[in-house]
Amino acid sequence: MQSSAASASASRKLDIGPAPADSPGVGAAAMDAAKSALLVIGLATPIVLIETKQSGAGVALEWRFGLVAVLAAIAALARFIHLTVVGPRVRAMPASNMAGRFSPGTVTWIKRFALVFVLLYPFIALALAGKGGAIKWIDNFGIQLLIYVMLGWGLNIVVGLAGLLDLGYVAFYAVGAYSSALLAKTVGLSFWLCLPLAGIFAALWGILLGFPVLRLRGDYLAIVTLAFGEIIRLVLINWVDFTGGYAGISGIPRPTFFGLPFTAGDDGFAAFFGVSFTPLHRLIFLFYLILALALLTNYVTIKLRRLPIGRAWEALREDEIACRSLGIDTVMTKLTAFAMGAMFGGFAGAFFAARQGFISPESFIFMESAVILAIVVLGGMGSQLGVAIAAVVMIGGTELLRELDWLKDIFGPGFDPTKYRMLLFGLAMVVMMVWKPRGLISTREPSIALHERKAISGALVKEGHG
Repeated sequence: MQSSAASASASRKLDIGPAPADSPGVGAAAMDAAKSALLVIGLATPIVLIETKQSGAGVALEWRFGLVAVLAAIAALARFIHLTVVGPRVRAMPASNMAGRFSPGTVTWIKRFALVFVLLYPFIALALAGKGGAIKWIDNFGIQLLIYVMLGWGLNIVVGLAGLLDLGYVAFYAVGAYSSALLAKTVGLSFWLCLPLAGIFAALWGILLGFPVLRLRGDYLAIVTLAFGEIIRLVLINWVDFTGGYAGISGIPRPTFFGLPFTAGDDGFAAFFGVSFTPLHRLIFLFYLILALALLTNYVTIKLRRLPIGRAWEALREDEIACRSLGIDTVMTKLTAFAMGAMFGGFAGAFFAARQGFISPESFIFMESAVILAIVVLGGMGSQLGVAIAAVVMIGGTELLRELDWLKDIFGPGFDPTKYRMLLFGLAMVVMMVWKPRGLISTREPSIALHERKAISGALVKEGHG
């Protein structure tokens, strides 16, 4: 009896709670921060230190030692704060579940509020910015954001649900845009006929891509899809007689409202309804058109997740060998994932061509694929809401850089915030990978449930291994 009491007392003495998070000393943190500063100096020297300026008939070199010193100091300070303050606190925090912080009713109301806000967005922009300012906010922010949201949801089928790493998704975007443009220019089809045909052509190219990569996984699959995207771009550049090469295709017919063009003529939309002509009519129409396409993409994806093909995609993502042992046809599963994702990319491409009225191969470079993939990864692979939030943050943040003219008063009149877009883009990715390695929405709602639908932690999901 005494021995058991003694052992219990000893166990209570030994149970001193969780071990404190490891954190380096001030000296070690300062040394690490100094190394970070030296690294920034080394990287910034060939890029930032020297600036070329036109001086008469020649070129003058301007040395920017102060800017390099400021960047190095910022990097050192950020590293020191991370090692001494932020890092230990983050490691000491208990694991939390985002889905558990809000009740299902609260999440539903948040989604409803977001949907109502998006539906009223053009009128809110018109009320706050007037007719002149609303054009920029509806076109550059609203329509542009919804295009990338739709592309992110399309790629989320391939990467997030099926686990197939695709680095050439922009190829399907290009196929949809060029097929729609060529059908409209050469055959004379309307946008409403070109839109489904563009999706069908893109889906066929998705199947053609899927056949050669059926046995590939991981990095090898990524390399092949990257090559596929570059092949499509090079074909668009070099097949001049068919695609126009670098000159692209111009004069693409604009979409109409039941045959009414958005022009100032007597047969236009404004004259038919008896209102004064303004370019806002076309922009508002395009906004609701891409919103409808994006919502269609989201609706179809959610419905497919609950069907056998959607559960087969998720099973393929988790373990392809177990998938085959259960009798699931992995060939059809992969091909349908590529085809569905490519189809929505083709829809977005057709809309892009009709919106711009001009397309060229420069609009479909690899950086577009990288941005779309980053939206899916940062939002949380497999999460529709996370992809939408990531698209708003990344694309909207990029567009907001154009509005930061007040920074010229601080850094000088020659400072252009848009030049640092990719720098901020990379910094945001690094911060996200440290803070939220599984993306903004790191929980998963099961496709089917027996009694109660419970959120699944993203740590339990093998995402995107290919």
